[in-house]
Amino acid sequence: MKLQDKSVVITGAASGMGKAMALLFAEEGAKVVVADINEAAIQAVVEEIATAGGTAVGAVANVAKEEDVARMIDTAVQRFGKLDVLVNNAGIMDAMMTAESVTDDMWNKVMEINVTGPMRAIRKALPIMKAQGGGVIVNTASVGGLFGSRAGAAYTASKHAVIGLTKNVGFQYGKLGIRCNAIAPGAVATNIGVGGSQPDEYGIQQAMTGMALQRMDVGDPKYIASVALFLASDDSAFVNGTVVTADGGWTAY
Repeated sequence: MKLQDKSVVITGAASGMGKAMALLFAEEGAKVVVADINEAAIQAVVEEIATAGGTAVGAVANVAKEEDVARMIDTAVQRFGKLDVLVNNAGIMDAMMTAESVTDDMWNKVMEINVTGPMRAIRKALPIMKAQGGGVIVNTASVGGLFGSRAGAAYTASKHAVIGLTKNVGFQYGKLGIRCNAIAPGAVATNIGVGGSQPDEYGIQQAMTGMALQRMDVGDPKYIASVALFLASDDSAFVNGTVVTADGGWTAY
């Protein structure tokens, strides 16, 4: 039970990688706040955890809204008395829009959800973790945050920002007992899609260039959840301010 009695908030926890994290963390003894924008899906995950003997509570949260972010953190403290682990997992794609085709609306939406949301959650969590004497933050980044063309311009920029934020927080708060790391998944089977009904054809062509170099299976969300568990637990006690790539070897070329 690597997370016995730990209070955990996971965003985007009603589907995909976030759901896999919520189920695994609960199995490992955590008390989980299942935060997501989809209320029905939240309840389904909470019930699945309860049926398996775990502890979870739902929190409807659009991470682009500061009041929602604050409420989900408050839910953990009010229901479980503390906040041990924050997982910023919610995110969206950008329809593979290139730098010349990206709209202000798409750019702003991607940045609000992928960057500003995690920043606000971290900003809310840090005083709580400082008062407790420690805590763990795990951010879902992407191989798109390590390289230049795994997605469109907005998504690529947003995930580079998440990695920069991760390193900043990890270094500045490590001496206070707070670790902050990121996961950079590759292609994983989730419902994130490409972020639009009419993706940019040139953008997709450019993004797929690297993938064409090696035929690869799409990863199971459970693979990413296992990495998140490692980073959230004491198994990674000396891991801080860094990024763990989990892409099946896609970026090894």
